[in-house]
Amino acid sequence: MPAIVGLHNPEPAYRGTRHNAGAEVIAALVKRSGTRLGRGPRRVRCRVAQVRIGPDPALLAVPTVSMNVSGPPVRGLIGYYKVAPEDLLVIHDDIDLPFGRLRLRSGHGHGGHNGVRSIAGSLGTTDFWRLKLGIGRPPGRMDPADYVLSRFSAAEREEVDHLVDDAADVVERFMTDPERAMELAGGRRP
Repeated sequence: MPAIVGLHNPEPAYRGTRHNAGAEVIAALVKRSGTRLGRGPRRVRCRVAQVRIGPDPALLAVPTVSMNVSGPPVRGLIGYYKVAPEDLLVIHDDIDLPFGRLRLRSGHGHGGHNGVRSIAGSLGTTDFWRLKLGIGRPPGRMDPADYVLSRFSAAEREEVDHLVDDAADVVERFMTDPERAMELAGGRRP
């Protein structure tokens, strides 16, 4: 059973920010499955839902800790549910990807993303899948940290809603055909 994890900052002040796009995809998948996220086992600091995506079971999760320390909860999640790192898909925002674009990859480095860095450090490997949601570069000289913690504009929000739906479609395809999912999301193997 693959584990699909959406990264975010769980604090209410960060709801709707660029950094929380990964968790929005999990919310869309949970809604499509007709279930909801619940509290995970005690040592798994994630909200979880066991669902079926097509004919296959999957574990959907969002950590209950801040983005930059996502590694230990993700390690706990895959350890508890006995998921191999190569069966882990992490969904997250990416400022180096143009706004509205998706990219699905396996392996590679953290690309400066602190949540992915934390997960790679906790797992001791980068051999897990990543679905990146392009949020574009900060305007002008805006600090990237301030940018990812800012909310989408009203004009961007409509496009982000489409991006989240497209990402959920890619995850569903990933369950049955990872190669085709990579083609849909513009990704490639290392």
